[in-house]
Amino acid sequence: MDRGRGARIGLRLATVATLAFIYLPILIIVMYAFNADPLQRWPITGYTLDWIGRAWADEGVRSAFFASIQAALGATAVALLLGSLIAFAVHRHRFFGREAISFIVILPIALPGIVTGLALNVAFRSLGIDLGLLTVIVGHATFCVVVIFNNVIARLRRTSTTLQEASMDLGADTWQTFRYITFPTIRTALLAGGLLAFALSFDEIIVTTFTAGSDVQTLPIWIFANYQRPNNLPLVNVAAVFILVLSIVPVYIASRLTSGTESTGRT
Repeated sequence: MDRGRGARIGLRLATVATLAFIYLPILIIVMYAFNADPLQRWPITGYTLDWIGRAWADEGVRSAFFASIQAALGATAVALLLGSLIAFAVHRHRFFGREAISFIVILPIALPGIVTGLALNVAFRSLGIDLGLLTVIVGHATFCVVVIFNNVIARLRRTSTTLQEASMDLGADTWQTFRYITFPTIRTALLAGGLLAFALSFDEIIVTTFTAGSDVQTLPIWIFANYQRPNNLPLVNVAAVFILVLSIVPVYIASRLTSGTESTGRT
């Protein structure tokens, strides 16, 4: 009995230590974002909201923020279209290479980002395509498609086709069946997948580095370019908080939307 109690206590302590190791550095960054002292010294003696206003007033931070928003929205839109179409094709039809296509679709999420980024960079340059926001969107869509595909096909596999068949038997055409039967069934999966795709795209840096070129700078790239400059450290901390909020909130909402249905996370 004592040995079992000691094991439980040890497990709890190990869990607390692991969570502290992961989240304490993030908490410190958040605290430094509100530090009244421009220098990162511990302990923090005072707090202020001034750095948030200064970061938003900084043209570099603001333009990088909106570039990240545009890239994330664009990649999410492309992923929603392609991911859902592929999911419907794989779920509803039987054809040669069906399993291979499913594997190819989910493969980008497992590939190292530096390999994906380098491959896309070579492909774009070989085709004579100038690097910019469009290439960033395409690059981000390669792994965002996986999230949408996984969400939609998981929902389709858990949904009976009886309602769709009944709708068609009663005279509804394909569009009406999709609008009134299929779409209401998968809309939370689409929304959750879109939120996750947005979060993944917004904080992506490796693929972005290879696909952005010199004219586009997203917020993660701006942080990477400025975190070693002491004068910009307070702004870097605020930018990091922006990324945290716009990454954590969509993931939390997505997890609530799909709670008890299927896994929506990145493998």
